[in-house]
Amino acid sequence: MADPDHALRLAANDAARRLSQRFDDLVPLRELRAGFQFEGRRISFGSFQRGIHRPKEMRGAAALTLTTAPVVPGKPRPYDDELDTDSRSIIYHYRAGDVNQPDNRALRAAFAEQVPLVYFHGLAPGQYMVLQPVFVTADDPGAHVVTLEVGLPVADLQDAGLRSEPNHRAYAMREARVRLHQHQFRLDVLRAYRTRCAICSLREAALVQAAHIVEDPHDDGIAAVVNGLALCAIHHLAYDRNLMGIDPEGVVHIDKRLLGERDGPMLREGLQGFHGARILEPRQPHDRPEPERLALRFERFMAAAG
Repeated sequence: MADPDHALRLAANDAARRLSQRFDDLVPLRELRAGFQFEGRRISFGSFQRGIHRPKEMRGAAALTLTTAPVVPGKPRPYDDELDTDSRSIIYHYRAGDVNQPDNRALRAAFAEQVPLVYFHGLAPGQYMVLQPVFVTADDPGAHVVTLEVGLPVADLQDAGLRSEPNHRAYAMREARVRLHQHQFRLDVLRAYRTRCAICSLREAALVQAAHIVEDPHDDGIAAVVNGLALCAIHHLAYDRNLMGIDPEGVVHIDKRLLGERDGPMLREGLQGFHGARILEPRQPHDRPEPERLALRFERFMAAAG
């Protein structure tokens, strides 16, 4: 049976995708609360206090959007939704209570009808990552959970529903997991360093980035705060290019070739002036860079320096 809300779903997916592109994958809650336009009407993406949303304008029974709330510091998530590495899918929980309450009926109808949904995953208070389209591919009312899979934006937004090859969907899920982990890493690192460069203490948020100590592809390159540093753009690049190193004690070392150069105030004050200084560390001991990781990366700096 044809989905009576197919055109509305296309509009919702398109609007969510454009927001994700506009905000570089981390969409502010204020933008999501503005909803989207469909046939001259404003349609809500959801209240973002309820995880399962079916707008009143819809004619069918299935939900339009799903939301996982961000973690509030000091509080657990109300629902332990998670990306399941083994099944390459997302485990999403029913709303607490009766499996047949309206929200849960809308979630289960999305499984029965195999319609494309938009999924908002909260990474930090007021910031959401968008995954779309997603489909409910399994329903377990006994465990009060469903399984979500990420579809392909073109192939799976036709009226025929989920039609893409499983290996393509698995790739899309891997990409989504990488995006999720990297965004979470960035937010966690900047929070730990209070959005200040660990070298020069620059506070301009647009210029402060989350740098890995040990790079992602390495076995020890975990996306965790203890493997991260908040660095401004120039110090991040210098660190990545082994023009600057940080030893296990947190002491900054500038490449000896750069130390001998004369090239104006940026080199003198932006790099040479920090040789021998100690990095700014997070207030919380459990957020501070692990000396073993600094040592591993410092070995590469010393090898590059010759």
